[in-house]
Amino acid sequence: MQESTLAGSSAPAAPKAANQLEALKMMSKVVADTGEIEAIKQFKPVDCTTNPSLVLKAMQDPDYSRFLDDAIYQERRRGNPAGLRPYSFIADQLAVNIGTELLTIVPGRVSTEVDAHLSHDAQATYDKALHLLDLYCQRGVDPKRLYIKIASTWDGIRACEMLQQEGIDCNMTLLFSFGQAAACADAGAALISPFVGRIMDWHKKREGRDFAPAEDPGVASVQRIYKYYKKYHYNTVVMAASFRNAGEIRELAGCDNITIAPPLLKQLEECTQPLPYKLWPAMGGCDDEHIRMDFFAREKFDELHGSDEMAVDKLKEGIDNFAADQLKLEKLIGAAVEKRT
Repeated sequence: MQESTLAGSSAPAAPKAANQLEALKMMSKVVADTGEIEAIKQFKPVDCTTNPSLVLKAMQDPDYSRFLDDAIYQERRRGNPAGLRPYSFIADQLAVNIGTELLTIVPGRVSTEVDAHLSHDAQATYDKALHLLDLYCQRGVDPKRLYIKIASTWDGIRACEMLQQEGIDCNMTLLFSFGQAAACADAGAALISPFVGRIMDWHKKREGRDFAPAEDPGVASVQRIYKYYKKYHYNTVVMAASFRNAGEIRELAGCDNITIAPPLLKQLEECTQPLPYKLWPAMGGCDDEHIRMDFFAREKFDELHGSDEMAVDKLKEGIDNFAADQLKLEKLIGAAVEKRT
Protein backbone atom coordinates (compact mmCIF):
# COMPACT_ATOMS: atom_id res chain seq x y z
CA MET A 1 0.00 0.00 0.00
CA GLN A 2 1.46 3.34 -1.11
CA GLU A 3 2.20 6.05 1.41
CA SER A 4 1.23 9.68 0.96
CA THR A 5 3.89 11.90 -0.64
CA LEU A 6 2.37 15.02 0.96
CA ALA A 7 3.17 14.12 4.56
CA GLY A 8 4.17 16.97 6.80
CA SER A 9 2.57 19.85 4.89
CA SER A 10 1.45 22.81 6.99
CA ALA A 11 -2.12 23.26 8.19
CA PRO A 12 -4.59 25.16 6.01
CA ALA A 13 -5.56 28.61 7.23
CA ALA A 14 -8.33 28.72 9.82
CA PRO A 15 -11.69 29.45 8.14
CA LYS A 16 -13.23 32.88 8.58
CA ALA A 17 -16.71 32.40 9.97
CA ALA A 18 -19.25 34.01 12.29
CA ASN A 19 -18.90 31.25 14.89
CA GLN A 20 -17.13 27.96 15.51
CA LEU A 21 -19.98 25.81 14.22
CA GLU A 22 -19.90 27.59 10.87
CA ALA A 23 -16.10 27.31 10.81
CA LEU A 24 -16.28 23.61 11.59
CA LYS A 25 -18.74 23.09 8.73
CA MET A 26 -16.06 24.50 6.40
CA MET A 27 -13.51 21.93 7.63
CA SER A 28 -15.55 18.81 8.37
CA LYS A 29 -18.91 17.39 7.42
CA VAL A 30 -21.08 18.08 10.49
CA VAL A 31 -23.58 15.35 11.36
CA ALA A 32 -26.36 15.68 13.94
CA ASP A 33 -26.17 13.03 16.64
CA THR A 34 -29.90 13.07 17.29
CA GLY A 35 -33.21 11.84 15.98
CA GLU A 36 -34.98 15.02 17.09
CA ILE A 37 -36.40 16.75 14.03
CA GLU A 38 -36.52 20.27 15.49
CA ALA A 39 -32.86 20.14 16.54
CA ILE A 40 -31.86 19.05 13.03
CA LYS A 41 -33.86 21.91 11.51
CA GLN A 42 -32.16 24.36 13.87
CA PHE A 43 -28.52 23.36 13.31
CA LYS A 44 -28.73 22.34 9.62
CA PRO A 45 -26.22 19.45 9.54
CA VAL A 46 -25.38 17.65 6.27
CA ASP A 47 -26.14 14.16 7.60
CA CYS A 48 -27.82 12.75 10.68
CA THR A 49 -27.50 9.54 12.63
CA THR A 50 -29.77 7.52 14.87
CA ASN A 51 -29.54 4.48 17.12
CA PRO A 52 -32.02 2.73 19.47
CA SER A 53 -31.14 5.11 22.31
CA LEU A 54 -31.83 8.19 20.19
CA VAL A 55 -35.07 6.75 18.79
CA LEU A 56 -36.18 5.85 22.31
CA LYS A 57 -35.48 9.41 23.46
CA ALA A 58 -37.29 10.89 20.46
CA MET A 59 -40.37 8.78 21.18
CA GLN A 60 -40.92 10.66 24.44
CA ASP A 61 -42.13 13.55 22.25
CA PRO A 62 -45.86 13.23 21.42
CA ASP A 63 -45.17 14.71 17.98
CA TYR A 64 -43.54 11.41 17.03
CA SER A 65 -46.72 9.38 17.57
CA ARG A 66 -47.52 9.58 13.86
CA PHE A 67 -44.37 7.61 13.04
CA LEU A 68 -45.35 4.93 15.53
CA ASP A 69 -48.96 4.85 14.29
CA ASP A 70 -47.76 4.14 10.78
CA ALA A 71 -45.28 1.49 11.95
CA ILE A 72 -48.06 -0.33 13.83
CA TYR A 73 -50.29 -0.12 10.76
CA GLN A 74 -47.56 -1.59 8.54
CA GLU A 75 -47.05 -4.50 10.95
CA ARG A 76 -50.78 -5.24 11.04
CA ARG A 77 -50.92 -5.08 7.26
CA ARG A 78 -47.97 -7.40 6.64
CA GLY A 79 -47.47 -9.26 9.91
CA ASN A 80 -44.32 -9.64 11.98
CA PRO A 81 -41.77 -11.66 9.93
CA ALA A 82 -41.03 -15.13 11.33
CA GLY A 83 -38.24 -15.41 13.88
CA LEU A 84 -38.37 -11.83 15.15
CA ARG A 85 -39.08 -10.79 18.74
CA PRO A 86 -42.57 -9.37 19.24
CA TYR A 87 -42.62 -5.73 18.06
CA SER A 88 -39.15 -6.01 16.48
CA PHE A 89 -40.60 -5.37 13.02
CA ILE A 90 -42.47 -2.32 14.30
CA ALA A 91 -39.22 -1.01 15.82
CA ASP A 92 -37.49 -1.42 12.44
CA GLN A 93 -40.33 0.33 10.64
CA LEU A 94 -40.33 3.10 13.25
CA ALA A 95 -36.61 3.75 12.74
CA VAL A 96 -37.16 3.83 8.98
CA ASN A 97 -40.14 6.19 9.31
CA ILE A 98 -38.08 8.62 11.40
CA GLY A 99 -35.09 8.24 9.07
CA THR A 100 -37.26 8.94 6.03
CA GLU A 101 -38.56 12.13 7.67
CA LEU A 102 -35.03 13.23 8.54
CA LEU A 103 -34.02 12.83 4.90
CA THR A 104 -36.54 15.51 3.97
CA ILE A 105 -34.55 17.92 6.16
CA VAL A 106 -30.86 17.07 5.64
CA PRO A 107 -29.26 17.19 2.19
CA GLY A 108 -27.07 14.16 2.84
CA ARG A 109 -27.56 10.78 4.48
CA VAL A 110 -29.10 9.15 7.51
CA SER A 111 -27.57 6.22 9.41
CA THR A 112 -29.93 3.51 10.65
CA GLU A 113 -28.69 0.91 13.10
CA VAL A 114 -28.96 -2.86 12.95
CA ASP A 115 -30.33 -4.45 16.14
CA ALA A 116 -27.39 -4.77 18.55
CA HIS A 117 -28.58 -8.25 19.55
CA LEU A 118 -27.18 -9.43 16.18
CA SER A 119 -23.70 -7.98 16.69
CA HIS A 120 -21.97 -11.39 16.82
CA ASP A 121 -23.83 -12.96 13.91
CA ALA A 122 -22.57 -11.89 10.48
CA GLN A 123 -25.36 -13.51 8.47
CA ALA A 124 -28.15 -12.20 10.71
CA THR A 125 -26.63 -8.71 10.57
CA TYR A 126 -26.45 -8.90 6.78
CA ASP A 127 -30.07 -10.08 6.56
CA LYS A 128 -31.30 -7.35 8.91
CA ALA A 129 -29.45 -4.73 6.87
CA LEU A 130 -31.21 -5.89 3.70
CA HIS A 131 -34.53 -5.81 5.57
CA LEU A 132 -33.97 -2.18 6.64
CA LEU A 133 -32.91 -1.29 3.13
CA ASP A 134 -36.08 -2.87 1.74
CA LEU A 135 -38.24 -0.84 4.16
CA TYR A 136 -36.50 2.35 3.01
CA CYS A 137 -36.95 1.42 -0.66
CA GLN A 138 -40.68 0.96 -0.01
CA ARG A 139 -40.67 4.59 1.16
CA GLY A 140 -39.01 5.63 -2.09
CA VAL A 141 -35.63 6.41 -0.46
CA ASP A 142 -32.52 6.15 -2.63
CA PRO A 143 -30.11 3.66 -0.96
CA LYS A 144 -27.27 6.09 -1.71
CA ARG A 145 -28.73 8.37 0.97
CA LEU A 146 -28.34 5.70 3.66
CA TYR A 147 -25.71 4.20 5.88
CA ILE A 148 -26.43 0.88 7.54
CA LYS A 149 -25.00 1.17 11.05
CA ILE A 150 -23.29 -1.95 12.42
CA ALA A 151 -21.30 -2.68 15.60
CA SER A 152 -17.57 -3.13 14.87
CA THR A 153 -17.26 -6.71 16.07
CA TRP A 154 -15.40 -9.22 13.90
CA ASP A 155 -18.77 -10.57 12.70
CA GLY A 156 -20.14 -7.08 12.15
CA ILE A 157 -17.09 -6.24 10.04
CA ARG A 158 -17.63 -9.38 7.95
CA ALA A 159 -21.27 -8.41 7.38
CA CYS A 160 -20.05 -4.95 6.38
CA GLU A 161 -17.70 -6.50 3.82
CA MET A 162 -20.57 -8.47 2.22
CA LEU A 163 -22.81 -5.39 2.13
CA GLN A 164 -20.13 -3.09 0.73
CA GLN A 165 -19.44 -5.59 -2.06
CA GLU A 166 -23.10 -5.14 -3.04
CA GLY A 167 -22.78 -1.35 -2.98
CA ILE A 168 -24.54 -0.89 0.37
CA ASP A 169 -22.63 1.65 2.46
CA CYS A 170 -22.01 0.88 6.13
CA ASN A 171 -21.32 3.07 9.15
CA MET A 172 -19.25 0.99 11.58
CA THR A 173 -20.13 2.06 15.09
CA LEU A 174 -18.98 1.22 18.65
CA LEU A 175 -15.39 1.53 17.47
CA PHE A 176 -12.82 1.89 20.23
CA SER A 177 -9.60 0.21 19.08
CA PHE A 178 -7.02 0.66 16.36
CA GLY A 179 -7.53 -3.01 15.46
CA GLN A 180 -11.23 -2.41 14.79
CA ALA A 181 -10.39 0.62 12.62
CA ALA A 182 -7.80 -1.26 10.58
CA ALA A 183 -10.16 -4.19 9.99
CA CYS A 184 -13.06 -1.91 8.99
CA ALA A 185 -10.88 -0.17 6.41
CA ASP A 186 -9.73 -3.46 4.88
CA ALA A 187 -13.37 -4.61 4.75
CA GLY A 188 -14.14 -1.54 2.62
CA ALA A 189 -16.39 0.20 5.17
CA ALA A 190 -17.74 3.48 3.83
CA LEU A 191 -17.49 5.14 7.24
CA ILE A 192 -16.40 4.47 10.82
CA SER A 193 -17.59 6.13 14.03
CA PRO A 194 -14.84 6.06 16.70
CA PHE A 195 -16.33 6.97 20.09
CA VAL A 196 -14.22 9.74 21.61
CA GLY A 197 -16.11 10.41 24.85
CA ARG A 198 -16.61 6.79 25.83
CA ILE A 199 -12.88 6.15 25.49
CA MET A 200 -12.19 9.13 27.74
CA ASP A 201 -14.83 7.93 30.25
CA TRP A 202 -13.00 4.62 30.67
CA HIS A 203 -9.59 6.24 31.20
CA LYS A 204 -11.04 8.86 33.53
CA LYS A 205 -12.53 6.13 35.70
CA ARG A 206 -9.35 4.03 35.57
CA GLU A 207 -6.94 6.86 36.36
CA GLY A 208 -9.24 8.91 38.58
CA ARG A 209 -8.55 12.20 36.85
CA ASP A 210 -9.84 14.55 34.19
CA PHE A 211 -8.15 15.06 30.83
CA ALA A 212 -7.57 18.32 29.00
CA PRO A 213 -8.85 18.09 25.40
CA ALA A 214 -5.31 18.07 23.94
CA GLU A 215 -4.37 15.00 26.01
CA ASP A 216 -7.75 13.28 25.82
CA PRO A 217 -7.20 9.55 25.01
CA GLY A 218 -10.35 9.49 22.86
CA VAL A 219 -9.07 12.41 20.81
CA ALA A 220 -5.67 10.69 20.47
CA SER A 221 -7.35 7.51 19.24
CA VAL A 222 -9.19 9.34 16.44
CA GLN A 223 -6.05 11.26 15.49
CA ARG A 224 -4.11 8.00 15.13
CA ILE A 225 -6.80 6.35 13.01
CA TYR A 226 -7.20 9.43 10.81
CA LYS A 227 -3.45 9.64 10.12
CA TYR A 228 -3.26 5.89 9.39
CA TYR A 229 -6.11 6.08 6.89
CA LYS A 230 -4.61 9.08 5.11
CA LYS A 231 -1.10 7.61 5.01
CA TYR A 232 -2.28 4.41 3.38
CA HIS A 233 -4.93 6.03 1.18
CA TYR A 234 -8.03 4.37 2.56
CA ASN A 235 -11.30 5.85 1.32
CA THR A 236 -13.13 5.00 4.55
CA VAL A 237 -14.51 8.18 6.13
CA VAL A 238 -13.56 8.85 9.76
CA MET A 239 -16.55 10.28 11.67
CA ALA A 240 -15.59 11.20 15.21
CA ALA A 241 -18.49 10.59 17.61
CA SER A 242 -19.59 10.52 21.24
CA PHE A 243 -18.26 13.78 22.69
CA ARG A 244 -18.30 14.88 26.31
CA ASN A 245 -17.29 18.50 25.72
CA ALA A 246 -16.72 21.00 22.92
CA GLY A 247 -12.97 20.95 23.57
CA GLU A 248 -12.77 17.39 22.22
CA ILE A 249 -14.49 18.55 19.04
CA ARG A 250 -12.13 21.50 18.61
CA GLU A 251 -9.13 19.14 18.86
CA LEU A 252 -10.52 17.15 15.91
CA ALA A 253 -11.47 20.08 13.66
CA GLY A 254 -10.82 18.95 10.10
CA CYS A 255 -11.68 15.29 10.70
CA ASP A 256 -13.65 13.96 7.71
CA ASN A 257 -16.98 13.95 9.57
CA ILE A 258 -17.93 14.87 13.14
CA THR A 259 -21.27 13.86 14.66
CA ILE A 260 -22.40 16.17 17.46
CA ALA A 261 -25.34 16.24 19.87
CA PRO A 262 -27.52 19.40 19.97
CA PRO A 263 -26.16 20.86 23.27
CA LEU A 264 -22.60 20.86 21.90
CA LEU A 265 -23.74 22.17 18.52
CA LYS A 266 -25.25 25.08 20.46
CA GLN A 267 -21.99 25.70 22.36
CA LEU A 268 -20.02 25.84 19.12
CA GLU A 269 -22.60 28.14 17.55
CA GLU A 270 -22.32 30.54 20.50
CA CYS A 271 -18.50 30.68 20.40
CA THR A 272 -16.98 33.31 18.09
CA GLN A 273 -13.28 32.52 18.71
CA PRO A 274 -11.27 31.38 15.65
CA LEU A 275 -11.19 27.61 15.10
CA PRO A 276 -7.92 26.31 13.59
CA TYR A 277 -7.46 23.04 11.72
CA LYS A 278 -6.18 20.17 13.88
CA LEU A 279 -6.46 17.45 11.20
CA TRP A 280 -5.99 17.64 7.43
CA PRO A 281 -5.24 14.91 4.86
CA ALA A 282 -1.59 15.73 4.19
CA MET A 283 -0.54 16.43 7.78
CA GLY A 284 1.64 13.33 8.20
CA GLY A 285 2.71 12.10 11.62
CA CYS A 286 1.63 8.45 11.29
CA ASP A 287 4.16 6.02 12.78
CA ASP A 288 2.09 2.87 12.25
CA GLU A 289 3.19 0.29 9.72
CA HIS A 290 0.47 -1.05 7.47
CA ILE A 291 -1.37 -4.06 8.90
CA ARG A 292 -3.23 -6.61 6.79
CA MET A 293 -6.63 -6.97 8.47
CA ASP A 294 -8.77 -8.75 5.88
CA PHE A 295 -11.02 -11.82 6.15
CA PHE A 296 -8.02 -14.06 6.88
CA ALA A 297 -6.70 -11.92 9.75
CA ARG A 298 -9.05 -13.03 12.53
CA GLU A 299 -6.14 -14.00 14.77
CA LYS A 300 -4.44 -10.64 14.25
CA PHE A 301 -7.73 -8.83 14.94
CA ASP A 302 -8.26 -10.77 18.18
CA GLU A 303 -4.69 -9.99 19.22
CA LEU A 304 -4.86 -6.26 18.49
CA HIS A 305 -8.37 -5.61 19.73
CA GLY A 306 -8.19 -8.13 22.57
CA SER A 307 -5.04 -6.56 24.00
CA ASP A 308 -6.86 -3.23 24.46
CA GLU A 309 -8.76 -3.67 27.72
CA MET A 310 -10.60 -0.40 27.28
CA ALA A 311 -11.85 -1.34 23.81
CA VAL A 312 -13.00 -4.79 24.90
CA ASP A 313 -14.88 -3.34 27.87
CA LYS A 314 -16.49 -0.48 25.97
CA LEU A 315 -17.51 -2.59 22.97
CA LYS A 316 -19.32 -5.06 25.21
CA GLU A 317 -20.88 -2.26 27.23
CA GLY A 318 -21.99 -0.43 24.10
CA ILE A 319 -23.62 -3.51 22.60
CA ASP A 320 -25.31 -4.33 25.91
CA ASN A 321 -26.63 -0.76 26.28
CA PHE A 322 -27.96 -0.53 22.72
CA ALA A 323 -29.56 -3.97 23.08
CA ALA A 324 -31.18 -2.90 26.35
CA ASP A 325 -32.53 0.28 24.75
CA GLN A 326 -33.82 -1.77 21.83
CA LEU A 327 -35.83 -3.89 24.29
CA LYS A 328 -37.09 -0.74 26.07
CA LEU A 329 -38.19 0.62 22.71
CA GLU A 330 -40.00 -2.61 21.88
CA LYS A 331 -41.67 -2.54 25.30
CA LEU A 332 -42.85 1.02 24.66
CA ILE A 333 -44.19 -0.12 21.28
CA GLY A 334 -45.96 -3.06 22.93
CA ALA A 335 -47.72 -0.74 25.36
CA ALA A 336 -48.78 1.49 22.47
CA VAL A 337 -50.12 -1.48 20.50
CA GLU A 338 -52.18 -2.67 23.47
CA LYS A 339 -53.60 0.83 23.90
CA ARG A 340 -54.72 0.84 20.29
CA THR A 341 -56.49 -2.56 20.43
